[in-house]
Amino acid sequence: MKNSRDLEKMLKLVEKPARYIGHETGSITKDPDKTDVKFGFAFPDTYEIGMSYMGLQILYNILNKEDNIACERVFSPARDMEKLMREEKMELFTLENKIPLSRLDILGFTLQYEMSYTNILNILELGNIPLLCSQRSDDMPLIAAGGPCAYNPEPLSDFIDVFMIGDGEELIVEFTQLYAECRKKGLSKHEFLEQAAHLKGVYVPSFYDVEYNADMTVKSYTPNNPNAPEKVMRAIVKDIDSAEFPVNNIVPFIETVHDRAVVETFRGCTRGCRFCQAGMIYRPVREKKQETIMNLAKEQLKNTGHEELSLLSLSTSDYSSFESLALELMDYCSSSNVSLSLPSLRLDSFAYDVLDRIQGYKKSGLTFAPEAGTQRLRDVINKGITEKDLFLAVGQAFELGWNVIKLYFMVGHPTETFEDLDGIAEIARKIIDMNYEIKGPKGGRVKVTVSVSNFVPKPFTPFQWEAQDTEEMFIEKHNYLLAKLKPIKGVTFNYHDTETSILETVFARGDRRTGRVLLRAHELGAGFDAWSEGFNAQIWNQAFEETGIDKAFYCHRKRDFSEVMPWDVIDSGISKKFLENENIRAYRGELTPDCRMSCNGCGMSRYADCIPEVNHEQIRG
Repeated sequence: MKNSRDLEKMLKLVEKPARYIGHETGSITKDPDKTDVKFGFAFPDTYEIGMSYMGLQILYNILNKEDNIACERVFSPARDMEKLMREEKMELFTLENKIPLSRLDILGFTLQYEMSYTNILNILELGNIPLLCSQRSDDMPLIAAGGPCAYNPEPLSDFIDVFMIGDGEELIVEFTQLYAECRKKGLSKHEFLEQAAHLKGVYVPSFYDVEYNADMTVKSYTPNNPNAPEKVMRAIVKDIDSAEFPVNNIVPFIETVHDRAVVETFRGCTRGCRFCQAGMIYRPVREKKQETIMNLAKEQLKNTGHEELSLLSLSTSDYSSFESLALELMDYCSSSNVSLSLPSLRLDSFAYDVLDRIQGYKKSGLTFAPEAGTQRLRDVINKGITEKDLFLAVGQAFELGWNVIKLYFMVGHPTETFEDLDGIAEIARKIIDMNYEIKGPKGGRVKVTVSVSNFVPKPFTPFQWEAQDTEEMFIEKHNYLLAKLKPIKGVTFNYHDTETSILETVFARGDRRTGRVLLRAHELGAGFDAWSEGFNAQIWNQAFEETGIDKAFYCHRKRDFSEVMPWDVIDSGISKKFLENENIRAYRGELTPDCRMSCNGCGMSRYADCIPEVNHEQIRG
């Protein structure tokens, strides 16, 4: 970058200058000249979003524990800062030492959401790094990426040199130390990648040739380098209880989306919802011991001064010792004047007792996620919840004083009909009526918010082969629900943007060719597409038109089980046969039980121990 005075002048002209200064409590600043590797951890969104991501804190902490590695943070500058940087020709820099990105050894992106992909290209451009792998010389940083979206790396394969698939805690250190060794030996970037390809979880796109059929589907993936495996097996941390977890977290100077202490209780999910990618790719379930969780929580709260603690998992109350843990946490947080947040609860009697004690008289809203409006469709998606379950839970909530209910649904599920949409409105209506029946005319109104997202078929799910609704179909369903819900007093209706849902599918299921439309959209000015004020549909439509990429081919076309998928080069641990069988069972409306109750043969046992023996009495339905 130019110099510190130039930066000081710029910071006086932008909103929230604390986004760019670093030096927060808990941040780590090393002398980069005394380390072997300068690693930039890049979150492709603004500081407030990125600093709320626990994975950043985990990997930042792990890398900086290595004496020879300096890990520094990189975020997307907000539009006002970006404008000034371009005017002043200032390169984007890391927060800790203000190192220009082009002087890093490795720049690693976390891929949390497909709609952040244009921000990745913008970060590279602002860092004076050529966007295409083929245009980068050996003295440019190695560009890496990982995270859930890396399970289909192909849309970014023209821009990312190497992907790390799966759990990162062990792999990222092994990968970076190998880089340090190879550099000391004077090996080229290509030679390093050849060695890195032997690591479990490492995918180098340039080591594979892709052939296409006449109908434009993928024909095959063939390794073109003897070091590349036929399939890349994801990295798995088998023992998360002993895995590194930060207690000296970075404490931001400004408010972030989630400003609190966070401790992971377990990783994975056993429920098997057929639309849910996280529930598949994070298998098997691995738990931390209760003692470990408590120690981490106490240390993190003591070191950060946070006044709120939250637990991190896909379903908090599925932790096998949840009742014991919740009681111990409540006692500790109460005595320490710390608020406790328990997200993703399956609301049974015990959970309500917990929430009642946590929230006392100030009862915030409760959230339920039926996902579909009828039992038939909930069976199709393997949700495993009945209307009886839902209404018993809501009734208990009303009796204990809650009056704000949030309901989450998804439209566009395979086999969905308008009767299923009627079921959404009927659930909302019944909840309003229940409040009156339980509390009487003087009990006050209940506020019910119905939020609807759009079905996006994701890789490594039983619905990965399904067609997504067209934009017109989504709009019709949204309008239908609006007409059904608007007359019901006390109900608010929200729905997700249709155009971004379709674009999300393009990149969730895209092959290498979709990188062309991404590049063109970036050139036309696309960015911050995950933000409603940032997304510009006109730019994207122009990019698709100019590149000849057909959205319908990737979104609205149902695939055959025999079709080669762009992500078939990755082995998630879940067998394709299991996913096929789950898809067939969905169309039959057959439920698949929680795999804590019995093994359903998903294939994970080939690579890692599945869940430990648990007390099935504690598994809530």
